[in-house]
Amino acid sequence: MELRQLRCFVAVAEELHFGRAAERLLLGQPAVSQQVRRLERELRVELFDRSPRHVRLTPAGERFLPAARNVLAAEDAARALAADLAAPTVLRLGTVTGLGERLDDILDAYRRQAPTVRIELDALPVRERLARLADGRLDAAFVRGTVPSQHQTQAQTQPQSQPPDLRYLPLWQDELVIALPAGHPLADRPEIDLTDLADLPLLLTERRNHPTLVDLVMGACAAAGFRPLLGPPHSTLQNTLASIGTGAPMWTVVYAANARMTNTRRIAFRPSRTPLALPVSLAVRRSTPLPRLLLAACRNPTTPAPTSNDQDS
Repeated sequence: MELRQLRCFVAVAEELHFGRAAERLLLGQPAVSQQVRRLERELRVELFDRSPRHVRLTPAGERFLPAARNVLAAEDAARALAADLAAPTVLRLGTVTGLGERLDDILDAYRRQAPTVRIELDALPVRERLARLADGRLDAAFVRGTVPSQHQTQAQTQPQSQPPDLRYLPLWQDELVIALPAGHPLADRPEIDLTDLADLPLLLTERRNHPTLVDLVMGACAAAGFRPLLGPPHSTLQNTLASIGTGAPMWTVVYAANARMTNTRRIAFRPSRTPLALPVSLAVRRSTPLPRLLLAACRNPTTPAPTSNDQDS
């Protein structure tokens, strides 16, 4: 009996789907099926009731599942102890703007499990952030926007800004809200239809600074049936909001986390009737072990993460 067989069995038992279990384990579905079959042959029992429409645990599988979980938990504890003996002293993390209180929660969750690790934050444009990650100057980096699928080829998916030796671990969706002058009639609405903004100048950063954000907003406007009137771009969000705060009819989009931290009576933040959001992923090098502790802190910042070093595999 091998640990990889138990991992595959537990994943399928929890997902009740071989394909989803394979995605969770970053393996191919045939490999997962093969490991489960080997385990069944060794145990001389059927662990799953398989049919074209469903996958269910057999009574033997239900009895075996707690034991398999206990073995994997013991393995995790052993890995955690080994990781503590070789804990890194510094975590170099590339960040993005607009994370707001979420970044504080992530850092707090990480420090609870690795209090001796010094965290160095580096906020850089996406190209430089990923370049530093690829050459080892960063250990991990947040990335917004669509990232290459592991099921597609490098030639089909890798933009010039994303080095091919990186992989991207999905985290959450970053919601965007509309910012406009507090005195504008649209500010009285609980949510705003993008078509109502067609005659107002849109203030956006230049595309080279944030292509995923600009493409998202321009694409949403096009889907709503109009091309926005672009006002002069500003170098910072602070300058953009200052212009909107003067009361002139104009608008922009702001990450909801930033909006919650912005205290001003001059600007109203309202959700779009058509939801606007960008996916956020954690980029890491393929050649290094998964940063499990950091990943747990990102996905569940308010839940105690497993006692494990961020570089265990």
